[in-house]
Amino acid sequence: MENGPLELHQDIVRPEWIDYNGHMNVAYYVLAFDLATDAFLDHIGLDHAYKNEANCTTFVVDMNVCYLGEVLEGDQLRFSTQLINADEKRLHYFHRMYHADKGYLAATNELMTVHISLETRRVAPMRNDIQQRIATLRDSHAILPMPEQAGRLIAIRSKTTAS
Repeated sequence: MENGPLELHQDIVRPEWIDYNGHMNVAYYVLAFDLATDAFLDHIGLDHAYKNEANCTTFVVDMNVCYLGEVLEGDQLRFSTQLINADEKRLHYFHRMYHADKGYLAATNELMTVHISLETRRVAPMRNDIQQRIATLRDSHAILPMPEQAGRLIAIRSKTTAS
């Protein structure tokens, strides 16, 4: 049983990830989080072998990224993953990206994915053994606090004027 967020991925900010502002470009945050997602999916058994055997995979249907601190070329990154919820067809999970040396939270990534049959290209239930593994992880992560950035909406709040 996992007692805290999973620590499955580490990376380094690569030179090609740097933009004209001298820090990591927004698109590469998503790429780095996608690599953390691959590590998470491998951990729960939704890996390439499963895809080939079951002819199923996952598709992202919603994503939210919060950029909280700069990371620069050569910075070491550490990722954690928390499973917020899951059912037989969906996974709702949350990644945190930390500056590995300085320890600050650099960004977060919240995702909703669905399990897809590649034969029908439709949402389909996961195999029972995968569902059981996910349920065990979901139940152990249920005691963790909800991430502060989870469930965020984007909006410009109107200023009210005094009459």
